[in-house]
Amino acid sequence: MRLSFPLAFLLAAFLACETAQAQAAPIPRVKLNPGALAYAEQLLQQKRCVADKRNAWGAHRPSAAAENAFIHRNGFGAYAKWYLGIDEHHAANSKARYKFPYGDFQNVHRCALLAIKARARQHGYLDIENAATKLEEELKVATSNVTPR
Repeated sequence: MRLSFPLAFLLAAFLACETAQAQAAPIPRVKLNPGALAYAEQLLQQKRCVADKRNAWGAHRPSAAAENAFIHRNGFGAYAKWYLGIDEHHAANSKARYKFPYGDFQNVHRCALLAIKARARQHGYLDIENAATKLEEELKVATSNVTPR
């Protein structure tokens, strides 16, 4: 089958646009939660932080049951303050909306910030990575005379 010149031109232009869109950087689904960043900074100013070791987050992270109990006692507004990322594709009153936890509902954890930096970099969330880096620097100042656990 032979295509006429205008039709062939339109087809080529369409394919070029589709290819360019496929190669364009995706729009991030998860956005920085400015309220959580401000709350974490307050906690660090109050020295409510733990200078733990790099891979300790698995042991220090709150369990699903602890998360549910916290939500039951304090609501999703308080829960959201502990997560540097918000996925607006999920409802405000669902745990799925909140990403990148930085603490255990009491203290900011260094190991959580390190995990956030790695995951955010991996998924291209530069604003969240930069926020975690900033918080890690503030945590170093807050715990300058503390030995890591």
